Amino acid sequence: MSRINDFSNYSNKYNTNQDYSFLFGGAQTPTTSGGFNLNDYASIKNGSYGKLLKAYYARQNADKISATGDSKQKVSLIKNSSEQLKKASDALNCDSLWEKKKIQTKDEKTGEVTETEDYDWKAITKAVNSFAESYNDVIEEVGESDSKNVLRNSVYMTGIMKSNEKLLAKAGIKIGKDNKLEVDEEQLKKTDISTLKTLFSGHNSLASKMSQKASSIGNAAVSGASVYTKDGTYLDTLSSLSSSKVDKEV
Repeated sequence: MSRINDFSNYSNKYNTNQDYSFLFGGAQTPTTSGGFNLNDYASIKNGSYGKLLKAYYARQNADKISATGDSKQKVSLIKNSSEQLKKASDALNCDSLWEKKKIQTKDEKTGEVTETEDYDWKAITKAVNSFAESYNDVIEEVGESDSKNVLRNSVYMTGIMKSNEKLLAKAGIKIGKDNKLEVDEEQLKKTDISTLKTLFSGHNSLASKMSQKASSIGNAAVSGASVYTKDGTYLDTLSSLSSSKVDKEV
């Protein structure tokens, strides 16, 4: 079972006063970019940050996590899902998506074609859905990770998303109890375009931050992996291996 979906089994077993500071190395004071202040951690430990942390510690204690981190297969899944999230985030942050276009509509009864200038809501809806699906895939994969760095970056990612919860709600995007996103397409299409642009367009937008964090998660998965060879030695990073060498030695 995914660690993200198993918090209730662990919540009463572990001391919530444990030292989590190592997970927040280099953390800054709270900002809209998702920084952390450890003095305020107690007030959010029962939220999405706390859930990921408790899940990590619970699995570490129960399963005696190996120092080698995630398996090759798990690293591949995390890397692929994070790459898809980056791609979806960049598409959502594309300038052309947020420009008005000439939209042609055809009257089904008369066959008359009219042309209006408006935003391409069909393309916007598709981009938002793709973003939400990719984000949910990452949440699913990192929930089973044994890598401290992957989990730390995931904590930051969910924190950034949580800090935009009210604005997301206005756009018909809800953050569920499992940290996954749910999109109400009807509400999305009724949202003021300025709200959507604030969320998804520009250098400091949510889409931009998700793109950066997706890259961080993918890099953390790869850099933290170790692959054992048939003679008992291991190679520190999957990125240094060719697929043929892995197939022959592992």
